[in-house]
Amino acid sequence: MARNIQSLERAAAMLRLLAGGERRLGLSDIASSLGLAKGTAHGILRTLQHEGFVEQDDASGRYQLGAELLRLGTTYLDVHELRARALVWTDDLARSSGESVYLGVLHQQGVLIVHHVFRPDDSRQVLEIGAMQPLHSTALGKVLSAYDPVARSEAAEAERQAFTDRTVCDLDGFEHILGLTRARGYAADIEETWEGVASIAAPIHDRRRMPVGAVGVTGAVERLCRDGELRPELVAAVRDCARAVSRDLGAGRF
Repeated sequence: MARNIQSLERAAAMLRLLAGGERRLGLSDIASSLGLAKGTAHGILRTLQHEGFVEQDDASGRYQLGAELLRLGTTYLDVHELRARALVWTDDLARSSGESVYLGVLHQQGVLIVHHVFRPDDSRQVLEIGAMQPLHSTALGKVLSAYDPVARSEAAEAERQAFTDRTVCDLDGFEHILGLTRARGYAADIEETWEGVASIAAPIHDRRRMPVGAVGVTGAVERLCRDGELRPELVAAVRDCARAVSRDLGAGRF
C-alpha cells in the first residue's frame, strides 16, 4: 500500500484548521493545535503562503486562508454548476442527434471532458469523463480557443501535434480557423484528430457572458457529414444546446 506524504497531510490539516476556527491564527496556536514544532509549522505556512493558499496579516502576524483557495473553489463550483445545468440538454442532444455528446472545459493546456453522454444505441462505448483532448485539433478545443483568450494563448504557445494529415498545425492557419469559428458560432473537426471521426462544438457562456465551456457531438464522418459537409441540422442542434445551457447559466440570449 502506498504511504501518504506526511508534509501534505500536515498542510491539509493546517488549511482545515484555518478554515474551521477563528478567522486568523498565530504560529503558536497553529503549531500547538496540530502538535507540530514551531519550525515545522512555520515552514509549511511559508510554502502555503508562497502558493497563495495562506495569507499573513502584516499588523498581527497571524495567518488566514488565502485568495488562491477561493479561486480554486470557485472553479470547482463553476464546473459543477456547468455540468448540472447541462445534464438535461446534453441528454436531449444525444437523443436528437443519435451521437455521443461531450462537455469540455479548459484545463492544463487542453480540454478536460467533464460530462459524456453515450450514443443512444447498443454499441459498446467507454466513458470518457476525465479524459483530455487537444485544443488545436478538436472541435471543443477550437471553440474554447476562439472564445477564451487564455485558451487561445495556450494553444498558440503549445506544440501543435499533427494527428492526421488534416490537422492544422501552423499558427496562421490555426488563427484563421479561430476567426471562422467566431464568425460561424461553432467549430468543426473532420478527421483532424482521429481518422474517420468528425465533431461539431459550440461555446457555452455564463451570466457574465464569459466562455465557461463547450458542448459538442462526435461520431463517424459518414453520419455527421453529407456530401463532404457537416449536416446543417446537427450544427443547429449543437448550437441550440449550447444556447440553452448558456441561458440556464444566466447568459440570456446570444
